[in-house]
Amino acid sequence: IHPYAQLALSVLAMASKLILAQANLDASIGDLLSRIKQTYELILENKSPEKIDSMLDVLVQISQVMQECAQFISKYSETKSFWSRLRKNVLSETATMVANYNSKLDQLMQELRDRAVLNIQGGVQQIGLGIQQMRGDVGLDTLACAGKVGVNQMKKCLDGTRIEILNDIVNWISNTDPAAPRILWLHGQAGKGKSAIAHTIALHAKNLGNLGSCFCFTRVRQHEGLHMKLFTTIARDLADRDLLYRLLLAEVISNDHALRDTEDIVEQWQKFIVGPLSQLAGSSSQNVVIVIDALDESGVDDTREGILDILTTHGANLPATTRILLTSRPLADIREALCAKDHILTRSLDDVNYDATIDDIFLYISSKLKKFDGTFCDGNFRQLAAKSSGVFEWARLACDFIRPRMGVIPQERFDRIVSHNGDGSNLLDGMYTAFLDELVKGSSELTRFRSVMRQILWSKEPLSVMALDAMRAKFPLESDRYSVRIVLGFMASFLSGAVEASTPVRPLHASFYDFLLDENRSGGFFIDEVEVHHDLALATLRVMETGLQFNMCALPTSYLRNSDVLDLAKRVEENIPMQLLYSCRFWVAHLQGADPNAELGQEVKEFLTGEKILFWMEVLGVSKFIGEAYMALVSAEKWLEVRSSSDALAFVKDGIKFISNFAGIIDESTPHLYLSALPFSPSRSPIKQMAGKFSNIVQVVGQHEDWPRNQNVLKGHTGRVNSVAFSPDGK
Repeated sequence: IHPYAQLALSVLAMASKLILAQANLDASIGDLLSRIKQTYELILENKSPEKIDSMLDVLVQISQVMQECAQFISKYSETKSFWSRLRKNVLSETATMVANYNSKLDQLMQELRDRAVLNIQGGVQQIGLGIQQMRGDVGLDTLACAGKVGVNQMKKCLDGTRIEILNDIVNWISNTDPAAPRILWLHGQAGKGKSAIAHTIALHAKNLGNLGSCFCFTRVRQHEGLHMKLFTTIARDLADRDLLYRLLLAEVISNDHALRDTEDIVEQWQKFIVGPLSQLAGSSSQNVVIVIDALDESGVDDTREGILDILTTHGANLPATTRILLTSRPLADIREALCAKDHILTRSLDDVNYDATIDDIFLYISSKLKKFDGTFCDGNFRQLAAKSSGVFEWARLACDFIRPRMGVIPQERFDRIVSHNGDGSNLLDGMYTAFLDELVKGSSELTRFRSVMRQILWSKEPLSVMALDAMRAKFPLESDRYSVRIVLGFMASFLSGAVEASTPVRPLHASFYDFLLDENRSGGFFIDEVEVHHDLALATLRVMETGLQFNMCALPTSYLRNSDVLDLAKRVEENIPMQLLYSCRFWVAHLQGADPNAELGQEVKEFLTGEKILFWMEVLGVSKFIGEAYMALVSAEKWLEVRSSSDALAFVKDGIKFISNFAGIIDESTPHLYLSALPFSPSRSPIKQMAGKFSNIVQVVGQHEDWPRNQNVLKGHTGRVNSVAFSPDGK
């Protein structure tokens, strides 16, 4: 049997197990179970390898519909509950879903019968442009995708809330009119509950089997360039959901290997999203949902300009069965791009019935505070809801502020909140200030608070409490070398990971960081950037000085590719602490923000001119970040030029050439940093002189004295080269 036919049959088998496990769930889906049984019986009638192969493309489509059925049936109780909360007719909604599935299965069964009559022997109708030429999932694993950006059940709306807007979005998704807008932009100010709605819709679509992808931006990960991975991640998720899409995407990549790591997001959109989806038109039983949450947190205006241009210019080309739900604050550039477009429906949370929003917040507050018997009544909850001005994040903070615990008198906290005068524009700021006033008492506590939050806010990516402490232990002033737990132990209302040792510390809501970084809003709690990069640059260099060593991951052999070391990811996690990997990746970023001084200059010199620079490359190699080494050294060179440190400059210039020539080898098999790169470096290379520190390094006779003028060979093009561009400064 053709491997894709085997894959389709495997998917059918897995789906059948899920369906059978839920067979007695509800009588209303009995008709669907009966139709699934008929489909299986028809496939079994034509189970010979020749017939199976001749029906390959139909089997792939059936396997996709079966996956959707399995998801719908296994999550039927959750789906019924959701429909009930939206006050929909559950029997009618179920009948519509079952009718769609049955209709699709009837159509595909008829195609199977037609193929059986024609008895096509081995003349497999190829999917797309030639499924027989495709080589498995070529390239899908090499796509640059983002991790941990998907749907989160903990962030969904409280049951019974946001009924109006959720109904509107669900109806838009299920609309079968070919002229229906492909994109819905949901916007509102910070704290209005946009993300909760996005996660609720994504979970509902997942339960129905029609969630294509959910991609959530967050400001604390802006340094990762998630905007460059948006469409590749969506494509990967769509491929995981739909077998036929997976085959089409694999074909696209196998025909053009340069697409695997292209940073051209227009090309990503056309080749990875629109192309395959267009070929799938009509293959799915329902509209496919893609959720993009918090686009405003993807970065600055320039960061999202390309994404907005694609959605506004090319979004109309999406198939009629595709729906994209996009959420963000109504920033000027986003509003200007998305408004007044025929294929984009806009909804503002400010337009949702205000009384309904206050009722929703009342339900939320009741669920949080009613457990404290006798303290508050419904009238108190109404007071707080009215005070919220429709901002859900304010309500969450208010509940946390009032919550009984040691040293807190709930009634006093309640009275303080309801007596505060403010409007929607500064409501969250007032709550943050009230909270911090209670937590931070006196100048010494304020100094520690600002120091710890300065470290967190100006770090390039979130670190755990354990990693933050390890970094602080290397700060230049002894008075700053205390545990962040002194401050974070009381910050669980604002930060996730604050009371856990190994979970990265992140804001529960982006508005908290915005508040701290705006002096006009936060006043005495303002977190400036003064001296923080000097402290972090020194800390990262000292962490590397004490933490880096030869063969960091204790690899048992040097003669395997990284990809062939089956437990490499586990070895990296166990042997390279979070603070060490952070230091290896971002020491130069902090160096750039620090003013040159003798102490810092000496640390940089010692790092660059010793063997630690090789261990640094090793860490980046095994952790798949060797691609960052080149620009790191180029930036370090610029910083050193200001200081005119000739020794360190010579090493960093040599390191740039070393990485330019051998980064590919280090990425492929990191031990060859020592086995191949060092021996074959030019004899006058400063880095080459370190070879003597390592035993069993081969000696190469007759190599170049200096680095060759030809620094790189451009490969991969098959057509004629018409032009080549050169950088004037070589950088």
